[in-house]
Amino acid sequence: MALTVKQSGLAVAVLGLMSFVFGVIAENKKPAAGTSVPGKGVVICRYPSDPTVAYGYLSVAFLIACTVAGWFSLFYPYKGKSIPQGVLFQSRTFATFFAIAVGTTGLALAFLLWPTVTEQLHHMNNVHHDLETDCPTAKTGVLGGGAFVSLDSCLFWLVALMLANNAREDYFGETGDGKDRVEAYGIVA
Repeated sequence: MALTVKQSGLAVAVLGLMSFVFGVIAENKKPAAGTSVPGKGVVICRYPSDPTVAYGYLSVAFLIACTVAGWFSLFYPYKGKSIPQGVLFQSRTFATFFAIAVGTTGLALAFLLWPTVTEQLHHMNNVHHDLETDCPTAKTGVLGGGAFVSLDSCLFWLVALMLANNAREDYFGETGDGKDRVEAYGIVA
């Protein structure tokens, strides 16, 4: 079974939406701070068991999957016909949305990875020699912001896919109204 543009678009949308959902859940589950337990010359930070780190990495994984699906969907040879990449990038609109999709993907990765890795490091390195430590967590709001940028990235990949599909139809002379199939069978209306 051949892949269609609608199927590709649906895959990009679902993966991007999953990245967004996991990013928002990670932000909502993140504790405000840990509990400090004084020890002999050290402070041990105890953090409640929360799924922030796991959800953060799931959000990153779905963002990467969305990006791979988006990239693949732009250059996939639908109906067995591939369009030269130069034709796609001749359109300034396509090139602009492609660049914005790549840029927002990078920004979303940074906004999702930074607090996730920071939170994981706080959980792993929980013994502090500074007795004034207040058991910090990752910066609040960054994961949620990353989730929204991830959703934006998904939407830009979808717009780029629509523009690539328009360029593909123009390149192959497909009108989408059935006339190309009618002419192919020798029937002229």
